[in-house]
Amino acid sequence: MKMAFLLSALLACAPLAARADDTAAPLRFVLIPKTVHPWFDKVNTGAHAAADLLGRLTGRRIEIEYRAPQTADVSSQNDIIERAVATHPDGLILDLLDEKGNHATMQEAVDEKVPMTVFDSLPPEGMDVTAVGADFCEQGTIAAQRLASLIEGKGEVAIMMGVPTAPNHSLRAQCERTAFARYPGIKVVATGIDNDSIETAQKQAAAIMQAHPDLAGWVACDASGPVGIGQAIRESGRTGKVREVGLDNLNDMIQLIRDGVADSSASSRPEMQGYWAVVAAWQRALGQKTPKYIDTGIDVLTSKNI
Repeated sequence: MKMAFLLSALLACAPLAARADDTAAPLRFVLIPKTVHPWFDKVNTGAHAAADLLGRLTGRRIEIEYRAPQTADVSSQNDIIERAVATHPDGLILDLLDEKGNHATMQEAVDEKVPMTVFDSLPPEGMDVTAVGADFCEQGTIAAQRLASLIEGKGEVAIMMGVPTAPNHSLRAQCERTAFARYPGIKVVATGIDNDSIETAQKQAAAIMQAHPDLAGWVACDASGPVGIGQAIRESGRTGKVREVGLDNLNDMIQLIRDGVADSSASSRPEMQGYWAVVAAWQRALGQKTPKYIDTGIDVLTSKNI
């Protein structure tokens, strides 16, 4: 396994002082995503894979506590962060819902000397926090450019936002708009907001397509959006008439591609994000410096490679 090899190399190169002692207590990391969601289940799977491997390689057990808000609500997420900080874990692994809205609770973690790592997001400006994830602007640009090619550079398009305050969602939307602006024949006529809910995305997409009967295509800014969009396209009988390029690798998204409802999807590798977020958190817990950013890359999923 490539990631296992890299971890072994990392351990071999680490200073002796940073290596775990067989008799040491377990390291405990609290993983707090944006909300309950299948995408974050994949992140959690990757996090546990890294924890298991590090435990085997070092002899020191690593525990992952997964605490997800029931909805994408900043107040709920902040409450979970505050409760986690109060237990003094060895590290927090966070996906921010709102850079500004999460700042105060993150500062509490800093004050309590609880190390932090963020994934699928960007840290508040000025905070020394490692970020793990894909290039969100590149991901949005890939999706927009693929759609532009599908519709031959002309027609009405729509963008489905996830959580508008989330740094990664807003950046994808911004870069999708920039990509579309390069095509004089393309016009963005609507923007939906799904708040990371497939059901909400489906309803928003259905309403937007009804209001814009000439709509040529869709892109999204989160993992829920393209699934809801695909459902709305299929239910309206517009498969092949309204084109879609999605994001990420949820099973429902992959099925939409197989069924021909969506053309493709730009995936930010959630399992890998969880994996390397734990590696960074482990290094921080041992007092080691970590990179400012770990880029996990992007996979373009099509009917040819899924």
